[in-house]
Amino acid sequence: MKMPRRDFLKLSSAAAAACGVTLLPAQKADAASAIQTLLEEAYLYAFPLVLVDATKTVSTNTKTASASRAPVNQFIHARKLLDASSRTVVSPNVDTIYTQAWLDVSAEPQIYVVPEADRFFNVQVLDAWTNTAAVLEAPGAYAIAYSSWEGTLPEGVRRIDIPTRTVWTIARIMLSGPDDLPNVAALQGRMQLMPLSAYPAGLAAAPEGSYSPENDFVPVQKVLAMTPQEFFDTANRLMETDPPAEADAPLLRSLAALSVGPGQQFDASALGPLGGLRWKRLLLQLKSSLRAQAARYSRQMGQWIYYGDPIGNFGTAYDYRTMVALMGLGANTTDIAIYPRTSTDSAGADLTGQKTYTLHFDALPPTVGNGFWSVTAYGEDNFLIDNPISRYCVNDRSGLHRNADGSVDVTLSKDAPEDTTNWLPVSDEKFHLFLRIYKPDWTALDSFPPPVISVSSKTPSASRRRWRFIVTAFYRVLSRRWPPFWSAA
Repeated sequence: MKMPRRDFLKLSSAAAAACGVTLLPAQKADAASAIQTLLEEAYLYAFPLVLVDATKTVSTNTKTASASRAPVNQFIHARKLLDASSRTVVSPNVDTIYTQAWLDVSAEPQIYVVPEADRFFNVQVLDAWTNTAAVLEAPGAYAIAYSSWEGTLPEGVRRIDIPTRTVWTIARIMLSGPDDLPNVAALQGRMQLMPLSAYPAGLAAAPEGSYSPENDFVPVQKVLAMTPQEFFDTANRLMETDPPAEADAPLLRSLAALSVGPGQQFDASALGPLGGLRWKRLLLQLKSSLRAQAARYSRQMGQWIYYGDPIGNFGTAYDYRTMVALMGLGANTTDIAIYPRTSTDSAGADLTGQKTYTLHFDALPPTVGNGFWSVTAYGEDNFLIDNPISRYCVNDRSGLHRNADGSVDVTLSKDAPEDTTNWLPVSDEKFHLFLRIYKPDWTALDSFPPPVISVSSKTPSASRRRWRFIVTAFYRVLSRRWPPFWSAA
């Protein structure tokens, strides 16, 4: 087998050191560059796998099922929409109620029963590498099985093959408002999950899980804080139970030079004496590097950009897969949803809470069937923005006021306008928006005029912004100094 030049250079450096041979400066530079490139490729390749595992660890860190966690092979039925306190998944959707489950299909398939529904309701089935293996929409019983499982299924049960033993299912159930919560809860109550051996009667009692305080963390922060040894030890271990795809073989042959892959034992010394600096450089440049590399998958929609195929089913687009995992873990394929994003106004300036904006729709986003749309605001940390009315998005169920010509204007601002019907609160710092379109009408999208964001004439003057800052700061000082007087009960 022919060895790639970068692997040859890396091994040449090690061999030269062992034999007491001194490499020429140009050779040293080539070797250092090769190590950095290989390190970046290894990290981008393994990142989604490690992040999924961290998310699973947090989400299953409990003895019994609750609205936010559940042991493996049990439902996590959310009972309300996510809010600004949620820190488990970045860029969360607030249009739907989630029912999630983390499955282990090592021993046998898990039977997932999808009930009849009167609304948008589907179940995304992801493997451990964030690829969408299936989307369950039709009512019925499905056997979610590891691809190599051999056995017989009951009549009428449809088999769904998954290439990894770890499976993440995300059911999204559209909610029409707080009054609709009982209807969603009733639908969740008709969902079923059980091992094949217990079908159709179900288990007599749900097995108890376990809880460990050390497993309470924010997954993405946990992964980004890992040392090279921690990260690649975790990745190598996970690749044993959640194996790489066949298409990954060429890259894995290269990564073997760093001892990265299933059955490998990573040694941080392979990164050389400057390994720590290389690691820090990789992390510092990660987001900007990913955005640059993933730009080839972007699609323009006016001032909005969304990421097209192969999102949700990435193949060997490893940089793209990692970027999506960082920005919105669990993204759908484009036939189910697209997520146009913008962080600038129509003039190209960054969106900031120091200004007031108008988000103008000439027409509303086109969907098919039970599809829907929404616009959600996020802070620079990719989480929802805390605000006094707990409103994180506007959507086709918001009862927005229309203009005389049928168009719609939404106010984007930190401070509330007099009429808050069409108000989407934002932070006082930089922010960005996601326009989610579920079940997009791809034919109509070709002629759809995208919404436009422009600075409003109601933007406060500089002096008024300074006065607002002083008042806010004064209030915060008083709140800390005399909490009983300034805090609401």
